[in-house]
Amino acid sequence: MTKKKILIHACCAPCLIAPYFHLQENGFHIYVFWYNHNIHPYTEYQKRLRSLQDFVKRENIPFILKDEYDLEKFLRRVAFREENRCNICYYDRLNYAAIVAKKGKFDAFTTTLLYSKFQQHKLIIEIANSISKKQGIPFYYQDFREYWKEGIALSKKYGMYRQQYCGCIYSERDRYLKT
Repeated sequence: MTKKKILIHACCAPCLIAPYFHLQENGFHIYVFWYNHNIHPYTEYQKRLRSLQDFVKRENIPFILKDEYDLEKFLRRVAFREENRCNICYYDRLNYAAIVAKKGKFDAFTTTLLYSKFQQHKLIIEIANSISKKQGIPFYYQDFREYWKEGIALSKKYGMYRQQYCGCIYSERDRYLKT
């Protein structure tokens, strides 16, 4: 039996760790994909990327890197549409993951955004399903939130950098202002 080849968009190592091990247990051949142009500031982007690179190297996971820190592009896309910034951000990252998955002849794509209790789960699914149809590549859905506590414990055990906000400048602001 051939393992299904899946591309998982990873926002960070702590959100990847538990879903990765569970997908692996379920017989998937996993490739990790990094594209997170929204993360602010650049030092935060570097910390998250470095932590993810350390984990994929440690576990010998195939890794695809789109190392584009394009804060200006992200801000131009969301300016005056701040209330829809997550829609835009999810779309940009998942669309690129789907493009990479299709070009790489993957069986499906998914995302670690489905792990976080703080993300807009239904919106992610809606956007991913729409992109799946548009790009012609299946979206693999699994509610990774069930592994929330396990992922926290594993990320601490592995000594991963654990960020305190989603990533964009707005979520960093909200973290302090509690809006």
